[in-house]
Amino acid sequence: MKRLNPQSAVKRLAPELAIKRWTPEDRAVGVAVGAVLAGAVGLSVFSPVAGASAATEAVSATAEKAAAVTHTVEKPEATSSGMTLAEAKAEGWKVLPRAVEASEVIDLAKEQVGIEEEGSGNMTKFHDWWVSTPRAESAASSGGFSVDAYKGAAWCDMFVSWLGSQTGVKGMGWDAYTVSHANWFKDQGRWGDEAKPGAIVFFDWGAGSDGSIGDIDHVGIVEKDNGDGTVSTIEGNSNNAVQERTRDKGQIVGYGYPEYA
Repeated sequence: MKRLNPQSAVKRLAPELAIKRWTPEDRAVGVAVGAVLAGAVGLSVFSPVAGASAATEAVSATAEKAAAVTHTVEKPEATSSGMTLAEAKAEGWKVLPRAVEASEVIDLAKEQVGIEEEGSGNMTKFHDWWVSTPRAESAASSGGFSVDAYKGAAWCDMFVSWLGSQTGVKGMGWDAYTVSHANWFKDQGRWGDEAKPGAIVFFDWGAGSDGSIGDIDHVGIVEKDNGDGTVSTIEGNSNNAVQERTRDKGQIVGYGYPEYA
């Protein structure tokens, strides 16, 4: 470890203007470090017999303690928007929103293949997650019903939303109602007719590609465009399970595009 000059150490303890620009966490660290270094300087003042070498070693040793102090005062991890991990989890995220490749979300979707509804309530872990979120509470309140109404309900969009929450992908949107989710993508300017990997695909079993957003019946995530008029997808609530499917493009109303890296 590089040794410190005692006089230089003293000079670095004082700059008040810099302190004014510190956050409360930084000030806490500064006070702790200042106290430790001040103790070191005090040793050199009150022990002149030891000489400059001993004083320098004292500062060097206590600087190591100061470094340890700075590591004990941890700032909450936050995104550029200022959301901490604790705040993100309270909203329903597993991780902080971040730059995510489409392949990561697709891989997670594949890992869920085979999960089925359980018990007489037709519940899944996707239901459990959704009803725990403030978004579900807000949607239920706006619709004039209890959040418990989501338990055992159609869950294709809960599955898609869950994928976004677990990976931290931005611009995925969370919903349990396919029509409002598709409208959200359109309002965000992230709606189109190209089957990109990781795109959120919306189906209408009646009018198909000639239908409108208001006619949407089902949703999944695109694995790939097969180039033959079909799309490989992964869908929740497909025969009451998560399944990989091959869908004709004639059944698709449109696609929502998350903000992938």
